[in-house]
Amino acid sequence: MKEREDDDQKPDIIDDDLYEEIDDDELYELIQEEKRKAWERERIEKEERKSKRPFPRWLFYLIAIMMVTNIVAVLPNTFSIPAIDFLVTSAKLSTDDDIDRYQEAVVVVDAGQSKGTGFAIDADGTIITNHHVIEGEKRISVAFPGKGLFDAEVVEKFPEVDLAVLQAEGSDFPHLTLANETSFEEGEPFYFIGNPLSFNGIANKGTIIDYTILDDWSKPVLMLDAPIYRGNSGSPVINEEGKVIAVVFATLDDEQEGRVGLAIPIDYYYEKINMEEPPK
Repeated sequence: MKEREDDDQKPDIIDDDLYEEIDDDELYELIQEEKRKAWERERIEKEERKSKRPFPRWLFYLIAIMMVTNIVAVLPNTFSIPAIDFLVTSAKLSTDDDIDRYQEAVVVVDAGQSKGTGFAIDADGTIITNHHVIEGEKRISVAFPGKGLFDAEVVEKFPEVDLAVLQAEGSDFPHLTLANETSFEEGEPFYFIGNPLSFNGIANKGTIIDYTILDDWSKPVLMLDAPIYRGNSGSPVINEEGKVIAVVFATLDDEQEGRVGLAIPIDYYYEKINMEEPPK
């Protein structure tokens, strides 16, 4: 009986001994610390449960559909989906040193309500573009990729072949070399650089189909298999030797070839300026 009483008293003694070593303030701090630990464990468990909760599949598809719908709604106002290809092609071509050099000589022609392309043919800032790009405009400026914006003056107009010559104010301009004549073979590849749609300095490539006769032209022009868009008017057609053989001016829906580009042979430029010996 006595042993049992001793057993009952033993835990009481142990408890008394334990709390005798901790005063009230320490006990309060210990309890608060345990509470903080409990709160922290609960917070961590909630975050883990939240992170493991799967993202609702229906919500994912809803967001995807909304994004696609917005993109499809905007694209027709900007440019057609096939036109996206020229951005990829231009990025690839621009890594070529020669193409990069050609791009420096191709300008944005800003003629009020009209925007087109032109290219310098000498260091003094002589620029060839289409007549329809600058027609009726008095204030014209040209922008070189590496040099900035310059005022330009129309010095020659040849509306019958849709060409015009501008003179930019300045010097030491990057420029392209004109071919002595428009010479090519059917299916020959070429490069062209311009400012299609809302973009500037876009390089692209195509092939020459052949000459064609237009209803309202007395002279034949080049028919091009190439992705040409609004803003490419005045783009140089550059052969594999790096020389300009023609100037882009329009597109055409041909019964046999489909949608093609049209370019003015550089020969017509020489004829108009009465140059007996083209520069070499």
